[in-house]
Amino acid sequence: MTFPVLLAVIFASMTCIVIGDTAGKLLMQAGWPPIFVAWARFALGAAMVFPFVGLTSRDLSTLVAPRVLLRGGFISGGIVCILTALRSVPLANAFGAFFIGPIVAYVLAVLFLGERVTRLRTNLLILGFCGVLLVVQPGLSMQPGILFALLAGTFYGAYLAVTRWVAGEYRPRVLLFAQLLFGAIALAPFAWTQSLQGLNAGQLALFGLSAAASAGGNFLLVLASRRVDGSL
Repeated sequence: MTFPVLLAVIFASMTCIVIGDTAGKLLMQAGWPPIFVAWARFALGAAMVFPFVGLTSRDLSTLVAPRVLLRGGFISGGIVCILTALRSVPLANAFGAFFIGPIVAYVLAVLFLGERVTRLRTNLLILGFCGVLLVVQPGLSMQPGILFALLAGTFYGAYLAVTRWVAGEYRPRVLLFAQLLFGAIALAPFAWTQSLQGLNAGQLALFGLSAAASAGGNFLLVLASRRVDGSL
């Protein structure tokens, strides 16, 4: 896979993830709570992916490996937080704050994975951080939704770093299924209290789009993480 193709894969991954969150915002505008939308994304995603995973007895240990569980926890926390942010903050503002994630990933990759520091990447991330500050506008009047978006970005940055850490050791499809299964199980106690009354075909399609786009984006991310530095 050539470098331009890898960049295209990363771009497609981030685009899919934003599409999934946009579908989630539309569902919350229709009255569905963030925790249920997050759970549905994981549960439906796990159901969609399972037939294609090809699980073997050897893969079962992967599902409970400490680093894989840690990765599942980070992505679960990130999705719950970004959906909570999107309930009260415009999409552009939420993702402006959310993109503190690459900065977190860069720092963690350098500190814990021993990846190299380059002047160009560092300067570009500083520029990106200036953009985050323009959106966040730190101060006493900062909206709670922005804080959730920042927390989501922090979770996601840690998820990116751990993905790079484990991507070369496990099959991408197994890693994807593991995070979806973790989220479905971890969030289930908070979601089962929600009634499905009022669910219509349009909302069901949005739930499916949210799950498919998020799963597809994260699968592409794992593929890219096997070949490039986490800091990139």
